[in-house]
Amino acid sequence: MSVEVVTNDASAVTDTQLDEMASLGGAFDIGAISKAREEWVLSTTARIGSTLHGFTFSTLERIGGTPCVLIGMMSTKRHAKRETVLRGLMKEAFHRALMAFPDEDVVVGSRFVSADAMVILKDLDDVTPRPGARAVGEERAWGRRLAKRFGVDASYEAESFTVAADGRDGFVDHEALKPEKVSAAQRKLLSGVDDKRGGVLIAYGWTMAEDLVKLGAR
Repeated sequence: MSVEVVTNDASAVTDTQLDEMASLGGAFDIGAISKAREEWVLSTTARIGSTLHGFTFSTLERIGGTPCVLIGMMSTKRHAKRETVLRGLMKEAFHRALMAFPDEDVVVGSRFVSADAMVILKDLDDVTPRPGARAVGEERAWGRRLAKRFGVDASYEAESFTVAADGRDGFVDHEALKPEKVSAAQRKLLSGVDDKRGGVLIAYGWTMAEDLVKLGAR
């Protein structure tokens, strides 16, 4: 059975739908999801049959004139098809970006607590931070811009792209189906994230206009 992905205004999400999202078995409780409904513009759901298998709260906007896809919260059900669900959610995000920003390069960014979830950036260019590369100049500036947009700049550490505390009201909640395929170098990126204090890593990448046409095609 295929994955059906649908996007609506976040403000249209009902309390019943919030309960369904909170029952997914992921990292977010009803309070966090209710907050995401208020803070983000779009809500995307992924279903197999009538059963919810994943959701996203996000927005499309410009930061300093640059088109951005900001993923405020994403969660996938721990199920054998979760990789397919994740791809469906990201394809929808790319499609929305293509419709909103045709012929433009786009930044895609979010918060992470595990290297598994960073797979959402795999089709992007110049992913930052990334193993074996030291971010400088404009790359660090984008980290700071995203930290401010996510409302976590008070405890953001620019050298490591990490938020020291209280950043977990929204992030990409996803566990790899085959965690052994996630490299040690990728996991090391999150070694400075403090679980006990609610730390996160901020990461982003670029999709060039010509690539977005392919990624967002239906």
